Amino acid sequence: MEESIQYAKKYLEDLLSFFGLNIDVHATTEDNEVIELSVPSTHLNGFLIGQRGDTMRALQFMVSSALKNNGHQITRVNIDVADYKKARADRLVEQAQEWIAIVKDKGEPLHLKPMNPADRRTIHKVASEEGLETESEGDGPARHIILKPAA
Repeated sequence: MEESIQYAKKYLEDLLSFFGLNIDVHATTEDNEVIELSVPSTHLNGFLIGQRGDTMRALQFMVSSALKNNGHQITRVNIDVADYKKARADRLVEQAQEWIAIVKDKGEPLHLKPMNPADRRTIHKVASEEGLETESEGDGPARHIILKPAA
């Protein structure tokens, strides 16, 4: 496991060095299933994050693929640049509270806009903590959540 973490950390640091960033990436694991790689804030934050986090997801895919191709036991990777994902999740939780209030007030299901898997996970978690039922519907980029009042 420690070997997987060190490999992922080194791989990402090597990738970033191609862009002239010689920085130390902080690496941990979540429940020994997901390698968490945290890139500190730099002058290239916007570039590394990309539009709506697309570049971060691409970096995750590359590191995860490298782990799989080299036979490491942990292959799931989560990369966060300058705490972008944490801040985004916090904003999403606030928005989810508003949607949850609407569903509780009206007592009717609410179809949310399509979201990426990480955002959907956040919404599912918050809604279940608030006693609502959730369901994901659709395929690929059109996949979205339906918030439903508890049965």
